[in-house]
Amino acid sequence: ERRERKRKLSKEMAEKATRELEKMQLKEKADIKYKEWLEKKRAEEAEKKKKEKEKEKERMAELQEKRTRSEKIFKEWLQNARNKPQPALNGYGFPNGRSTGLYIQYT
Repeated sequence: ERRERKRKLSKEMAEKATRELEKMQLKEKADIKYKEWLEKKRAEEAEKKKKEKEKEKERMAELQEKRTRSEKIFKEWLQNARNKPQPALNGYGFPNGRSTGLYIQYT
């Protein structure tokens, strides 16, 4: 009876140790999977941020190019406007000394 009890007890202890070992192995696997997932997520986030920065740089470059182009066109227009002859106005403020249209003021 004592031997039977001892055998039964050692069998239970072995089963318990096996369950504990399986539990620990399962936990280790879960930890590894979680770490892999976390690394993947961080890599995706870093890639996303990198793409956003690149897009922002492109947008800023386009804006700068557009601004430069606009300034160049404005300077050309300004230069042309200075060189363009102005209509001759006589003392009355009308071109060729006469009104170009009828002006009626309603009161």
